Amino acid sequence: MTRKGSPTPAEPAAQSPAPHPCPGRVHLRRISESGGTDVTVTPRPAGPASTAPPLVRPDGTRVRVLVVDDEPDLTEVLCGALAYEGYDARPAADRATAVRATAEFRPDAVILDVMLPDADGFTVLREIRAELPLVCVLFLTARDAVEDRVAGIRAGGDDYVTKPFSLDEVTARLHGLLRRAGMARRSAGETALTVGDLVLDEDAHEVTRAGDVIALSPTEYALLRLLMHHPRQVLSKTLILERIWSYDYGHRAHVVELYISYLRKKVDAGRPPMIHTVRGVGYVLKPTTS
Repeated sequence: MTRKGSPTPAEPAAQSPAPHPCPGRVHLRRISESGGTDVTVTPRPAGPASTAPPLVRPDGTRVRVLVVDDEPDLTEVLCGALAYEGYDARPAADRATAVRATAEFRPDAVILDVMLPDADGFTVLREIRAELPLVCVLFLTARDAVEDRVAGIRAGGDDYVTKPFSLDEVTARLHGLLRRAGMARRSAGETALTVGDLVLDEDAHEVTRAGDVIALSPTEYALLRLLMHHPRQVLSKTLILERIWSYDYGHRAHVVELYISYLRKKVDAGRPPMIHTVRGVGYVLKPTTS
């Protein structure tokens, strides 16, 4: 499909190819922002659907990705490809929609165009991070000068992709960001989270440290699972409340403090501590050897 300025004449119905069964199995060949956006999409060779296990959040739901770009064909292609890879993807066309979607959708990652109709991507990034400090951000930009890339990283972006690009590159970079943030794809048969000598087996619902089984309540287990999905990352009390107790507990931070103390007594008792408090910020889980 071609956008802005060079429409392709419709072919007779008899010659039109049937819709591809998987909208995510496409390749974005060329994007140009000079005088409009030209998006050419070519289906990949037909083959069996992906059998890879989906990316999951600490609560077991699919990882959420917000795609922010003012070109509807581009967001449709990206969201389709991300859905095929197992993500829960949602589009946004401008700053206002992106900020609203951040509050409602609560994405784990954002693919963000640097140039938007009502704001630049750096401004939108600041507003998104004010709502979700830990969200991963992948910039899309037509500017490949070193100073432009450095500006994006300094503004708080985690990575960037320059146009033109392939969908394989976007999904690979996004997966790398999420893996470093503690949300990696689990391979078939791999059900354990490991941080140092602490192991959480999600299928067996069992936690061990240095081989010793640790008995946890359901809430303690969920809290530890969240910390282990984000090793070495400081999680605020507000974020923990939202992920573990939803909004029912409001801002009662003492609930988080209480359960962190329960976890410490079980996980760190008689061992080098792994659960640490960052005063005024939150809590972080770190292996004892770095």
